Amino acid sequence: MSSVEVSAAAAADDGGDGGDNDNDGLLTKNQLKRLKKKEREKAKKLEALEEEGGDGGGDADADNANDDLDGGDDGGGGDLDASGAAAKKKKKKKKKAGGGGGGGGGGGKQQTWPEPTIPVSQLFPNGIYPEGQLMSYRDDNLWRETSAEKRELERIENDMYNDVRAASEVHRQVRKYVRSIAKPGVSLLDMCEKLENKTRLLIEERGLEAGVGFPTGCSLDHVAAHYTPNAGDKTVLDYNSVMKLDFGTHINGRIIDSACTIHFNPQFDPLVEAVRAATEAGIAAAGIDVRLGDVGAEVQEVMESHEVEINGKTYQVKSIRNLNGHSISPYQIHAGKSVPIVANSENDDADVKMEEGEIFAIETFGSTGKGYVWEDGECSHYMKAFDAPRVPLRMKGSAQLLGVIDRNFDTLPFCRRYLDRLGQSKYLLALKGLVDAGIVNPYPPLVDVKGSYTAQFEHTIMLRPTRKEILSRGDDY
Repeated sequence: MSSVEVSAAAAADDGGDGGDNDNDGLLTKNQLKRLKKKEREKAKKLEALEEEGGDGGGDADADNANDDLDGGDDGGGGDLDASGAAAKKKKKKKKKAGGGGGGGGGGGKQQTWPEPTIPVSQLFPNGIYPEGQLMSYRDDNLWRETSAEKRELERIENDMYNDVRAASEVHRQVRKYVRSIAKPGVSLLDMCEKLENKTRLLIEERGLEAGVGFPTGCSLDHVAAHYTPNAGDKTVLDYNSVMKLDFGTHINGRIIDSACTIHFNPQFDPLVEAVRAATEAGIAAAGIDVRLGDVGAEVQEVMESHEVEINGKTYQVKSIRNLNGHSISPYQIHAGKSVPIVANSENDDADVKMEEGEIFAIETFGSTGKGYVWEDGECSHYMKAFDAPRVPLRMKGSAQLLGVIDRNFDTLPFCRRYLDRLGQSKYLLALKGLVDAGIVNPYPPLVDVKGSYTAQFEHTIMLRPTRKEILSRGDDY
């Protein structure tokens, strides 16, 4: 799900997706309760390991626990350095653990295809999920791979790593399924509902602990982001459509945000490949202590080296300069840092550095149009502000709707279809009241000029102490 900077005024209106970090550390009561529970469980596990260490077996057990979760070469894409070369393999090996959506280890069931019907937890009964693709950091950070201190930091975070890997596995399997139904003539409304229901099934949706990360984006052609059909929308996918499929999963608020572009007409191949290559360049550039602006410069250099011929006319592929990647925190899809996709960005974060332990959505958008987007069209995406003000609500309906949002979404994005699904009706005025009060932010579709085409690719990456992990990597992209 993209972070956008339409204008200074718009950024202020929508809560500053890429700016103010003052509230990055604030969590709601529900979120604090869930995170404290996880911390208590982590402390108990560490205490148990220390007690076992008194018998001479603690260090070995801790190492084995880490090896089980790290998975060596078993993840979505192997163990690569920043240039894509194969890195030194781990001594300890296990059977491959299904990173593309098959079956798990430890006697797990095999997934049913072409339509997956078995929750992912049943594919991995040992509770250990496949690691994503590993990439070494560049240059001065290579020492981290052999640092005992950094490895210990990773062992402490094993529970969190397993959560994001489980959410990633669900994402891979759902998008594999969606590719089998996203064909010319399909209703976008039906496609989105099937995708989201499949996510709920495979992740075993349970309140705010696990479920859909944000509404399914299926923006077409010149619409770059933030479009999902509202009830009654009759839009269908066409042979000449260029669809950005952007959806999320989450476990314990740890969001996996990943996107690809689906198209059928081969004339769009160069556009799509340009954006895919630009995203890979951004992933390769990302790392601990890397300036966000430097990532943007590498993305733009790759993106704008491509051209595409559409209907006999040649276009340079342009980076959409006011769309960005973003950091991700628990229950906060846009966590305060924006990753530009152009050099010399007006983004205030250009000189800010990435830090150890952070999770980022590296996403790039290419366009044959102006390379700049603005808001246009009927709004479907909404999100409660992470730092929502406590203000009196004049409408009783707004207060009631806020309760529904708090119980079902908290600060995760939602759309009007999700409110319909919960049995809410005649809520648009109440929703407007929450928007006017600054409690909920609207995110209308973002468009370039009509007649242009836009494409997107996105991966969620984690800057682990030793290496970066491309969590959402799969066999498809």
